[in-house]
This record gives sequence, structure tokens and C-alpha cells, in this order.
Amino acid sequence: MSDEAPEVTVARSGDRERYEITLDAQQAGFAEYVDRDGQRIFHHTEIGEDFGGRGLGSTLIGRALADTRAAGLRVVPVCPFVAKYLTSHHDVDDVVDKVTPEALAAVRERTG
Repeated sequence: MSDEAPEVTVARSGDRERYEITLDAQQAGFAEYVDRDGQRIFHHTEIGEDFGGRGLGSTLIGRALADTRAAGLRVVPVCPFVAKYLTSHHDVDDVVDKVTPEALAAVRERTG
């Protein structure tokens, strides 16, 4: 049994419009977004069932939101997981916008 901590990586895949999290080089999940008018609208987050219960969703969203802020974009939490995360993590409160009908329309337009 190894004492090494698993390697967790979060990377933005711009061509797929999502952040992906890997655990020991295996894709564990993703958070999808749509960029529109200076906002990054997060609309879907998924962690594979084999990876649940390890805090990977929170790690993914925390790093995705930090990257969004660093890119000078605002956050719109359409995804229920992102919205829930924001209720207890306030380090990006200053860049969070409310969900609007326009944001929802942008997601529908992109995702069909």
C-alpha cells in the first residue's frame, strides 16, 4: 500500500467548454460552462460514480472559479452544485452574478 497522495489535476478544456478533473491520470469529472458577455455560466457538473465522496467536486469547482476570476470573468451559477458550493465558499462572492433569463437562454442555445 502506497503512502503517496493521489495526484489531482484540474484543467480547462476551452474547446470543450469545461473544466476537467483527473485523479491519478483518470478523468474523474467535469464542470461545463458557457462564456457570454464577460460571464462564465456554469451549467453542469458531474463526478463519476467511482470517484464520489472524495471531495473532488469541491476541488473542481474551487479551482474552476479561481481560474474564472483570474481570467477577469464573472461567475453565473446555473448548476445546482456550483450554487450550493457558493453558499459556503465566499472567496469569489465579488465576481458572482445572479442567474438571469438571458444566462439561461445562453445555456439553452449552446446545449440545445
